[in-house]
Amino acid sequence: MANNSTKKSTIDQADVDRFSAMAAEWWSPTGKFKPLHKFNPVRLQYIKEHLCENFDRDYKNPQALKGLRILDIGCGGGLLCEPMAKMGATIVGADASEVNIEVAKIHAKQSNLKIDYRATTSEDLEAAGEKFDVILNMEVVEHVADVNLFISSCAKMLKPNGLIFVATINRTPKARALAIFMAEKVLRWLPEGTHQYEKLVKPDEIIAPLKKEGVAILDQTGVFYNPFTDQWNKSRDMDVNYMLLGKRVA
Repeated sequence: MANNSTKKSTIDQADVDRFSAMAAEWWSPTGKFKPLHKFNPVRLQYIKEHLCENFDRDYKNPQALKGLRILDIGCGGGLLCEPMAKMGATIVGADASEVNIEVAKIHAKQSNLKIDYRATTSEDLEAAGEKFDVILNMEVVEHVADVNLFISSCAKMLKPNGLIFVATINRTPKARALAIFMAEKVLRWLPEGTHQYEKLVKPDEIIAPLKKEGVAILDQTGVFYNPFTDQWNKSRDMDVNYMLLGKRVA
């Protein structure tokens, strides 16, 4: 999307370019997005559990999300969009990278799934008057140029009683050591430069703009990686990875 001095933007072009260059690997479970493939089960369970609880759905129903309009903002190659669509939701997948969107479209077609993918931003969707029952901000807020604009524009698109999920990395010394140094430089889980410490976001920096837009926080949880089971699990420790859930109440 075009960016100029008269209009605020959430786009960090360097991050968009970085992820665009890796776009072909989105659906490779052993490629550069392997950590997201590993992370997907715990975040999918978290999302589905809370959606079923708040919208009074049967968790065991394969089409439990039918009738819900969901926005996955910063959707990348569609790793969350596709399972949401399979559960019956009406999905809009948005990403600032046109390359990511093209990869997502191709994979959805191969999977015989109907997903509305768009190369756009949260602020442009909000300006167009879009409304959603659910908005997913998963592993994207640390890659935007203006966190307050991003969060507030998303919150404004929530329907009454709508839910917003945010997953990101805390800005703590522990996160610098584990999520950046260890993950990128030692274990090589991610390409160097995937995350910049100064762009990591503390929970309060997400909660404040949400509350300003009439969104109450329903839940907060940490997420940690267990090297012995090779799985991600929820945790009380929010010092590194964490997830938040908010609900529009005003």
